[in-house]
Order: sequence, then C-alpha cells, then structure tokens
Amino acid sequence: MPAFPRVAAYAPQGVGMLAVGVVTEVFSGRPGFDFALCADDPGPVRTDLGVPLAVEHGLDRLATADLVLALPWAAFREQPDAGALDALRAAADRGAVVAAHCVGAFALAAAGLLDGRRATTHWRFAGLLAERHPRVSVDATALYVDEGAVVTGAGAAAGFDLCLHLLRREYGAATAAAVARDLVLPAHREGGQAQYLAAPVPAESGDPRLSGLRDWMLANLERPLTVDTLARRVLMSKRSFNRWFTATAGTSPHAWLLAQRLNEAERLLETTALPLEEVARRVGYASAAVLRERFVRRRGVPPSEYRRAFGSGGRP
Repeated sequence: MPAFPRVAAYAPQGVGMLAVGVVTEVFSGRPGFDFALCADDPGPVRTDLGVPLAVEHGLDRLATADLVLALPWAAFREQPDAGALDALRAAADRGAVVAAHCVGAFALAAAGLLDGRRATTHWRFAGLLAERHPRVSVDATALYVDEGAVVTGAGAAAGFDLCLHLLRREYGAATAAAVARDLVLPAHREGGQAQYLAAPVPAESGDPRLSGLRDWMLANLERPLTVDTLARRVLMSKRSFNRWFTATAGTSPHAWLLAQRLNEAERLLETTALPLEEVARRVGYASAAVLRERFVRRRGVPPSEYRRAFGSGGRP
C-alpha cells in the first residue's frame, strides 16, 4: 500500500504562494496521490502576494491524511489558529507524518510537535525559532531534518528538497528521481543551507588603529599574517595585541582573518574563473586542499560545488 495515498497541505491566511506551488507541483495530479489544499475554513485564502486562493477543504481533511504539510505563512511570528494546532497534533497522534518547510516549522513548534527533536527552518529565522521554542534543537545549516514522524525543511525552494526526500524515503529513489526530472530539478542537492548563509560583515570600531590594521590585512591576505607580524604592525606585544584585538573587534585575530580569507575566496569563486590553486594562493592558503577543507567547514560544500552554484565564470 502506498505510504502517502492521502496528502493534505494546510494553508493559513497569508500562505506563501511559492510554498503552495511547491507542494502542488509535487503531489497534485500524480497517480497514487489524493492531494488536498486545506484552510481553517473552506473559501478564499489570502496569499503572501495578496492574491486570493480558492480553497475547497477545511481542517477536517487533515483528519484523514497520511501526510500533513504545514505551509509557511506571512504572519508566522503570531500564534497560529488554535483549531489548526489541534488538527496538527491530532494528525501526529494518529500516526500521520507531519512536515513543514521554511517558517511553516513555527506552526509545528507551536503545536509542540518539535519539542525534544531536531528541526530546521529558513536560516534567517533559525535564531528566532530557537529563542521562542527552547525545547527544539534547531539546525540552521540543514536542507531538511528527518525525525521520522516529523520532518522539517529549510526556506523557500528547499520545500522541493523536503518533498523529494519524503518520496525517496517512502517510495524509493526511482520515484523521487522521476518526479525531479519532471520538475527539472536535481533529485538530491548536495550540502546544506550553510552554502546560502550571508557571510558576516566585520563590526565597526571607533579605534582608527583597528580599521587601519584590518584594511592592511585585507590587502595582504596572500601573506602569512602571523600574530607576531600583526602585533609589530601596531607596535604592541603579542599578548597585549591579542587582548586588544579581541576586545575591539569582538573576535580573535585568527578567527577574523579566517573569515576574511573565506569571504575573499567566495568572491573569487563567484566572479572569476581562476583555478582553485590560484584562489587558494590569493587568500593565503598553501594549497587548494587546505582551502577546500576550510571551505567545506563553512559552507558544507567544496569550492567547486559552490562555484557551479553561484559563479559567473568571470562574466559580469
């Protein structure tokens, strides 16, 4: 018997239009799936784009679904409708798989379904989810987190990753690959959403010595910038320099330099066609292998994958 013969997606007021499109493309009209879009009450539902959406089913449809998808919505910072939370809890209690991607995870968390579990959401709101629901172990780097009966996905288009993972898990790789080909998508994306996180911007400081030193460091990333070299640059002892830099910049010299080298590596990968060895040399690493190790720690994917995803090949 198919694992998810009945699929229901809950669309609250302000539901994300992209999210509706994702789940509809994957499940609606495909053999073996009885798909329904549901709302608190049947009728028009306002989307995040302001376009009204005609929804035929109410929350009662969630009571018979094998897979329940809580879609992201614009007012996720507010408490979801109590009836919807009860319906999500009831679905989980009777054994349905409950899933959400992006800020739809906030509805599952409000229903208590993520307590004691790992979960993910859009990286931009991972901190807020962790703050509001401290019993949830939030992973801001994953494309999706599978906890068996409860599955969560990252933001926006990662809804496709979540749905394809559920198909792969329950129906096999061939089925997931067939759906992915139909949608012109990769059946499985490598790496997590760490590759999409915004790189941190250096904090401003009122100390002109620090800003001057940082400018010099950025202009000389290819050099072996040791703490001794940096300390001599500002006429300090090594010990005093470490204390001063950390107190003024908010991070250690080593950590700051590592971040800037990786920032520059990302820029070169995105905007040039330089060989990886040359990228490594320009940002101060002895070899491409060293750069790759550091890069994977930050982004979760090797530099070659990052370039394929975000690079322009040297074109403007």
